[in-house]
Amino acid sequence: MFTARELMDAAEFVHGYVAPTPAIRWPLIERATGLSIYVKHENHTRLGAFKVRGGLTFCRYLSRSTQIINGIISATRGNHGQSLAYAASVFGLRATIIVPHGNSREKNASMRALGADVIEHGDDFQDAADFARQKAVEDDLVMVPPFHPELVRGVASYGMELFGDVEDIDRIYVPIGMGSGICSLITARDALGLKTEIIGVVATGADAVRQSFLKGEICETASANTFADGVACRKPDPAAFAIIKNGAADIIAVSDDEIMQAMRLYFSATHNLAEGAGAAALAGVVADRKRAIGKKNAVILSGANIDRDIYAEILQGSSPDEPEI
Repeated sequence: MFTARELMDAAEFVHGYVAPTPAIRWPLIERATGLSIYVKHENHTRLGAFKVRGGLTFCRYLSRSTQIINGIISATRGNHGQSLAYAASVFGLRATIIVPHGNSREKNASMRALGADVIEHGDDFQDAADFARQKAVEDDLVMVPPFHPELVRGVASYGMELFGDVEDIDRIYVPIGMGSGICSLITARDALGLKTEIIGVVATGADAVRQSFLKGEICETASANTFADGVACRKPDPAAFAIIKNGAADIIAVSDDEIMQAMRLYFSATHNLAEGAGAAALAGVVADRKRAIGKKNAVILSGANIDRDIYAEILQGSSPDEPEI
């Protein structure tokens, strides 16, 4: 999608607002899993997720256009919306964000604090996205899709950092929502001419991307049942799926219980907070242990935004098969 030079130029721009994040090997995580794992800490960005990178490059792209822009609008479960709210404020744009009913209270509050108008509509992301497209026409706003080349170009800066910091990575596990995270890694890998395998991770209750990957064509599920809202997708974006289909080594599914175990492991072993989607990649490499053992693995921890009461309840839980540190 982009050359290495184009990605490096975007990374230089992003780094004016978002400092590079570390990739760390945590001894207690490796002891608990028996695996070599580098954790790429996108939870350390100013908004707790890699999405902020793409919001910046997308709004820069809009600012360079000649059209009159009355504002932007998009649908989100939280991190994408926070990214756009922040980036819009940087470029002096009005931002309207549509979220489904029952969305994270704290993510909604963050988007409002960043200056966005937040409107609740529908039961899930797809409902919110349909309403956002309708409102974009009615109010003459620029509809920001969940997947766009300019979003990928910005998000790819975290992949460029990771590949620059850690040589010869065998496998990278990354959560999949609407696809910007995994597609940016594939784009960065290919631009650099590397052979690293990229493995996407979804929730078993929201596995439309995995079903589509296995079948070779887009499949839509009737629902996306997972507490991990960042991976609650019931229909892949066609442009993102084309990249995933050709560039991912595999897509694996993990249960909500496995994701919660990974959240607890992150806290106990590193004292890092991970929301459900943020911990999905760690759950994925643990579930894929037979193939990951003996390899140099990396996981993407993106998403540190979860309501306090939900996180407290998860930390109090446990499972009989939970790895011990």
